[in-house]
Amino acid sequence: MSAAARSRSGGKPWLKWLKWLILVPLLLVTLIQLYFAVQIWWWVDHNPASTSFMRAQQAALREKNPKANIQQLWVPYARISNNLKRAIIASEDANFSDHDGVDWEALQKAYDKNAKKRKVVSGGSTITQQLAKNLFLSGSRSYLRKGQELVITFMLETLMDKERIFEIYLNVVEFGTGTFGAEAAARHYYGVSAANLGAAQAAKLAVMLPNPRFFDKHRDSGYLARRTDVILRRMNSAELP
Repeated sequence: MSAAARSRSGGKPWLKWLKWLILVPLLLVTLIQLYFAVQIWWWVDHNPASTSFMRAQQAALREKNPKANIQQLWVPYARISNNLKRAIIASEDANFSDHDGVDWEALQKAYDKNAKKRKVVSGGSTITQQLAKNLFLSGSRSYLRKGQELVITFMLETLMDKERIFEIYLNVVEFGTGTFGAEAAARHYYGVSAANLGAAQAAKLAVMLPNPRFFDKHRDSGYLARRTDVILRRMNSAELP
């Protein structure tokens, strides 16, 4: 058979396999991103019933108690105390109202810290990035997951305004073992509604966010008290969306 005939009959079979090995993963990644985008578009004016993080926590709780349920009750943005909003921005993301979803300076510092430790120990995440992770991703730490988090972050910032992003975050963020959202947290820790949280109460809740299950069990922690005082002093300068 001539070279021309071999070319017409299909050429090198391994080239076809290589093409599919490249195209199939690309197609799957594209479909996943499309799924994320459609979900976010829907949540612009519909509230998420749950998040990936909530479902994972409920599954973990049910391993010990099959009847266990997480505590979460959605409340609109206007029914959440401005004390809590200011405290969380002061504690978690001081530039929330101004950045495009990523605080690049904080991200660089986190990268440098991770490189020094030779493992991922810090994420430098903004409120939008934390929401992206909570909505869709696992709690694992890797640069691949961080990359997906960034893609979802830009989707959120493109399709939603800052107030809507913050409203969803306030309603789904973890505040303790099985406790999600501002309303459930206010009732769990203080026996009040999210609308009635005082400044000191709000500051303490905000400080708990990086490690809520630990602080749920160690509410008298000296670090928690000291950090709460710091956030109390910073709250008045926090800019709300």
